[in-house]
Amino acid sequence: MKMNKQTALIVVAMVLGILVGYACNVLSGGPAAKEIAGYFAMVTDIFLRLIKMIIAPLIFSTLVAGMAGMGDARTAGRIGGKAVGWFLMASVASLTIGLIFANLFQPGADVGVPLPEAGTAVSLKTSALNLREFVTHVFPRNFFEAMANNEILQILVFSVFVGLALGKLRETKARTLVQSIEEVVPVMLTVTDYVMRFAPIGVFAAVANVVATQGLGVLLVYGKFMGSFYLTLVVLWAFLIGAGYLVLRNDVFRLVRTVREPMLLGFSTASSESAYPRVMEELKGFGIKERVIGFVLPLGYSFNLDGSMIYTTFASLFIAQAYNLPLGLEQQLLMLLVLMVSSKGIAGVPRSSLVVVAAVLPMFNLPEAGVLLIMGIDHFLDMGRTATNVLGNAIATAVVGKWEDAIGAEEEMTEEAALSAAAAAD
Repeated sequence: MKMNKQTALIVVAMVLGILVGYACNVLSGGPAAKEIAGYFAMVTDIFLRLIKMIIAPLIFSTLVAGMAGMGDARTAGRIGGKAVGWFLMASVASLTIGLIFANLFQPGADVGVPLPEAGTAVSLKTSALNLREFVTHVFPRNFFEAMANNEILQILVFSVFVGLALGKLRETKARTLVQSIEEVVPVMLTVTDYVMRFAPIGVFAAVANVVATQGLGVLLVYGKFMGSFYLTLVVLWAFLIGAGYLVLRNDVFRLVRTVREPMLLGFSTASSESAYPRVMEELKGFGIKERVIGFVLPLGYSFNLDGSMIYTTFASLFIAQAYNLPLGLEQQLLMLLVLMVSSKGIAGVPRSSLVVVAAVLPMFNLPEAGVLLIMGIDHFLDMGRTATNVLGNAIATAVVGKWEDAIGAEEEMTEEAALSAAAAAD
């Protein structure tokens, strides 16, 4: 398994954080260890501020640019409607499965990570959250207020309206504005990359802080967390394949065999984008018409990241359990709804799942520092959720192709595959 430089640095930082934290815990102990941990916490807080800095402009630019580029053609609307319907079903299933199994496995139970200062107010505000207040709060009074306060759902609502308007006017009165916003997207992605380069420092400080105050026993939770998460992914795979079987019948198993290579590529690189060209090629070989692949697959990469969504619920509840801040059923259902909407805004962003979790935690008054509890092992979790994203989008594209009668006969597919293989050999 090959890891890139950033991932290797994060792993090294995690190991160093364990060693330094353990040394502080053993050699200092008591109040001295807590004082040293306070300096680690300061570094952690700086890194969290950098993450929060990019959330609002990142969501606005990516979502508006994506919606403005969708257009409003009748055929695209029909195919898009079918695709979005499938995406919503898969999203609800992914988030619900993550919620159920996070409660079943309780991966963060008995970790006992201490709350940051003013933690007593957290549980009071969380218990006061209700559906009526949540729905009202979704709609912004002022866009700039929403941006200043990182109100992710309010930003999403405004972005949807702006994206729809620009999509309608992009060829007439708003061409320059659309182009400008589209140019903001790579800038924000580059800024995100710059911020994430500080991740090893944040991971080192976070791990050292936890180990210095809690000892090495807290590390046992990582194995439990990873094992329970991968078991949850297996359940999601079974659901997605089963749902695909209802439409594709036995072809769904042939589809899974067809996309094995891009899934392995996505797993080994932990990057859905790296697998994209191969997914497109394999789906063409499967027999799906290019007009469906060209529309549904990019849309799926923006709105149908099943592995990332199941991770957001699993990780959010893990953090709540680790800080001993249990959420009631109503709060968990609200979190599911929030994550379903929030996860649509920053697809394609490096470590987007962590950004979503970091943005959503404050809404439920959970400590944002909890993100750094899992960042050290995030690469290994990202591998599984990336492979799941590839599988989910392949199934979604094939299902829409079936509904659109845009899957060729098996004989044609075999011939096309043979011609492609011959051309590659030449």
